[in-house]
Amino acid sequence: MIGLEDQIHELEDELQRTPYNKATSKHIGRIKAKIARLRDEAVTRAMRAGGGGEGYSVKKSGDATAVLVGFPSTGKSTLLNQLTGTQSAVAAYSFTTLTVVPGALEYKGAKIQILDIPGMIAGAAMGKGRGKEVIGVVRSADIIIILVDVFNQQHVDVLFKELYDAGIRINCRKPDITIKKTAYGGVRLSAVGTLDLEIGEVRSILAESKMMNADVLIRGNATQEDFIDAVQGNRIYVPAFIAVNKVDLVEQETSDMIERDLTKRFNAPPLMISAQAGYHMDELKDAVYDSLGFIRVFLKPHGDEADLEEPLIVRKGSNVQDVCTKLHRDFVHRFRYARIWGRSVKHPGQRVGLPHKLRDGDLLTIIIEH
Repeated sequence: MIGLEDQIHELEDELQRTPYNKATSKHIGRIKAKIARLRDEAVTRAMRAGGGGEGYSVKKSGDATAVLVGFPSTGKSTLLNQLTGTQSAVAAYSFTTLTVVPGALEYKGAKIQILDIPGMIAGAAMGKGRGKEVIGVVRSADIIIILVDVFNQQHVDVLFKELYDAGIRINCRKPDITIKKTAYGGVRLSAVGTLDLEIGEVRSILAESKMMNADVLIRGNATQEDFIDAVQGNRIYVPAFIAVNKVDLVEQETSDMIERDLTKRFNAPPLMISAQAGYHMDELKDAVYDSLGFIRVFLKPHGDEADLEEPLIVRKGSNVQDVCTKLHRDFVHRFRYARIWGRSVKHPGQRVGLPHKLRDGDLLTIIIEH
């Protein structure tokens, strides 16, 4: 019986041989959908095969979690030690980190948990090496730091592919696609804005998931891959950036060439660092902080002055309920109303409810039942 990986490879070969045009678009969409389904099945099997060893069940803490992803011996442990002071084992051979080692970075008022995980290798998404445990941790992260060393920058392509195969979408906005199964009527497609996908492609992709009746709404444009991701429904969308380590070991000209090449290929400049020498550590901390989209909320106790020294750090898009949950688990149930001074309201001291979205610098008073 042919295995899942072999089936995937055969379909990928067929995809390579099939020229894309209007006549083949439905067929190509179905092949892509089948590859996605089989890949998800393979990843799910890998994740279920055996339990993660000690250290893989890491409780999230702080305001956000960043994870260091890279091949073995790229300097992840050294970087964790440099950023957080955590003593993660460091040695000049592969697979030093056998469990997940957490550290805490306090920066600009935010507490950021940083996880050093075992090195990822080719095939990790299918469970090779410690892939199943590593992928599980990465999928729960708020930001990914993709770390390669200056002698192996080509590993970036492998790491991006492994993350993609595991359903992790890097620096992508989640497509606004709604798929509602119906009992009859076939597939009906509605679009808001310009859409390149045609109804035939949508039907073909849905057919691969045995979905013959559905109402589909797409806001904004979407590719076949976007629609397949929406059908699968288990994709993780997370920010990430590339850091190239050990740049102190090569000539400046070589470092500049690598930086230009990666910038051109990934449409964003990598951070050129040396964890051992502490080079560009502040720039790395800034990149983590900025990518996480933190905002500051200043708490103002009822009848007292606001605490302007220690703001509460929350993520952009947070609402009053998120703050209540963070402060105390009972605050949501005991909540009466809140008052806000700041850019998120029309007038100072405006009374708001739990769904009200906050903006950076808001002063917040929460009134609860006693």
